Amino acid sequence: MQTQTTSTGPQPQATGRSMEHPRREAIRLEDVLHALSDPMRMRVVRTLAEESAELTCSVIDLPVSKSTTTHHFRVLRESGVIHQIYRGTAKMNALRREDLDALFPGLLDSVLAAAALQEGRLGGDRG
Repeated sequence: MQTQTTSTGPQPQATGRSMEHPRREAIRLEDVLHALSDPMRMRVVRTLAEESAELTCSVIDLPVSKSTTTHHFRVLRESGVIHQIYRGTAKMNALRREDLDALFPGLLDSVLAAAALQEGRLGGDRG
């Protein structure tokens, strides 16, 4: 997977150091679907979709170890689902909604709606 440090979506402020992300045109459907197939990563995406601002990793509480949390965020970033940037010591996260909607119209909204329906049907913890 080819990566670069910028995307064609909303650009982060120049105050943080950037991490490598796939270019919009390099984002692949199978990578996005793989990233969304895990309940913990789906929880991250649902949380980011509900917010209009960037969130730190620590705001999104996952019931897994720190190293596993780091892994989940890395999979989301490398697949093109989220954008991450450091601001000081905090790693900020934002959903790459504009890129995903341009490449796969309706996919993100459909997956988020299906996750909400599943939560209502099955109850329990948001996954």
